[in-house]
Amino acid sequence: MAIIRILIDGYSLLHAWPDLARGKPRFSAKARDELIHVLTQYHDCIPTPITLFFDGSGAPDGTPKPVSSRSLEIIFSPAGRTADDLIERVAHLYRPYGEVLVVTDDQAERSTVTSLGGVVSRCEFFITEVLNTLQNQHNDLQGFNRREAEHFRRPRNDPPTN
Repeated sequence: MAIIRILIDGYSLLHAWPDLARGKPRFSAKARDELIHVLTQYHDCIPTPITLFFDGSGAPDGTPKPVSSRSLEIIFSPAGRTADDLIERVAHLYRPYGEVLVVTDDQAERSTVTSLGGVVSRCEFFITEVLNTLQNQHNDLQGFNRREAEHFRRPRNDPPTN
């Protein structure tokens, strides 16, 4: 079965990715915004929808919540619920439609998702996948731009006009 959606535990991924938003606290709006930016770029390279979950209690009061887009759905858990609760529920609800990939370093969450028929990935492996995919896209674009630039540099052999 194909992966139909990627579900990401946002704070788990932020804690595993120290190079992202270097020097910013892992629960900061800056770190979340940088993660959203990178995942939006990643989604541009893959056809699979992504849902990014954050614990609602992780952001200080008054912090504006990022707005979901077509490429990336962003969900903050309500008071009294955790991102893990929501990920488990979504994994269960999507089960009839195909497999979901859950990205988290929380071992209990990984076990629960696996028991629900989902596929799990440690954050470290997912980060490597994201970085490799973005690097491949960058390389492809550079190659395309070089070919296009070369195409326009070649002298044209237009037939003479009468």
